[in-house]
Amino acid sequence: MVHRVTKLTESLKVKGRWYADFEGGESLPVNVNLIADFSLFTGRELDEAEYAALESAALRTRARSKALELLGRRAMSRRELIDKLTEKDIAPADAEDAAEYLASLGYLDDAQYAGSLTRHYAQKGYGPGRIRQELYRRGVPKELWEEALSELPEDTDALDALIDRRLRGERPDRKELKRLTDMLLRRGFSWEDIRAALARYDFSEGYEDE
Repeated sequence: MVHRVTKLTESLKVKGRWYADFEGGESLPVNVNLIADFSLFTGRELDEAEYAALESAALRTRARSKALELLGRRAMSRRELIDKLTEKDIAPADAEDAAEYLASLGYLDDAQYAGSLTRHYAQKGYGPGRIRQELYRRGVPKELWEEALSELPEDTDALDALIDRRLRGERPDRKELKRLTDMLLRRGFSWEDIRAALARYDFSEGYEDE
């Protein structure tokens, strides 16, 4: 079967993107490199193998372009990027290729992302438990978690700051102490670290595990 190019049209929305329309009604997103590589012009006829190669290259190029666009909006893990691409009807193989391509250019780095994500949530006052939840939710490989967490300062500083901000120098009653403890647990701090922090303020007296 022969595939004949009927029109080459430059996109009005995406810079550098063109569309190659074919006699059978097919339309492929291409760029100037693909136009040159496949010698595309109106009337150009491609055999089945040439068309298949062009289609594969066009879809791969589209995936890479979309991946770069997504990373331009915000940093993300390799897993997040692949999931976002497949949600946009990009084939898993093309999504994997796009991720690999951007990683090779240094635009995608799970270790770097894990570190920045960890620092971000630590600065917001979250503890290791909550940070691990975020790393999991965002698809960061588990083997990178502890290395990222090890770069953080001791939890004592974050805990002390949160307690100071919450209590404003006042001694809490039992009910307020319970609310404070629950808040710190939700933020991902361990019970042992919370008790140690409260002990530094002498607030733990008479407060036992339930």
